Amino acid sequence: NLDDLVSVHDTWMAMERLVESGLVRNIGVSNFPLALLRELLTRAQIAPLLNQVEVHPYNVQEGLVRYCRARGVGVQAYSPLGSGGYADTMDGEPELLKDPVIRGIAEKKGVTAAQLVLAWAVRRGLTVVTKSENSGRQAENFEACQPDLVDRLTEEDMELIE
Repeated sequence: NLDDLVSVHDTWMAMERLVESGLVRNIGVSNFPLALLRELLTRAQIAPLLNQVEVHPYNVQEGLVRYCRARGVGVQAYSPLGSGGYADTMDGEPELLKDPVIRGIAEKKGVTAAQLVLAWAVRRGLTVVTKSENSGRQAENFEACQPDLVDRLTEEDMELIE
């Protein structure tokens, strides 16, 4: 039920007024592909702080990430561990955390596949959004984003993960 009479530019200008009035500090977008982000930036007075999009080794979004980085727009990866629930419903769909290359690198590094994938995203300069009700997994996710693991990923690791 989108209102066809309200453009992305009108909406963005209203959000910019929120920043100017001090009601919010930052504004961003979600799920903006490269073409829509480019269109928004043609008239924006304030660039989005970030673009939240699905990014993981099976969906690297290289062109979009490069474009955002060149324009100072951060990229926040949601579903950084892949869409496991989706894969469960589709016969034959690959599951990121069961990928043999990812599992092999993770084993060599002494970490879980999830930690490896999160570290890969952080090494690419992305912020990540994970969710878990399990406190053990929350701790593992936090550890994955620390320099100790991120800095141990080699260029070869990064290429193999992608």
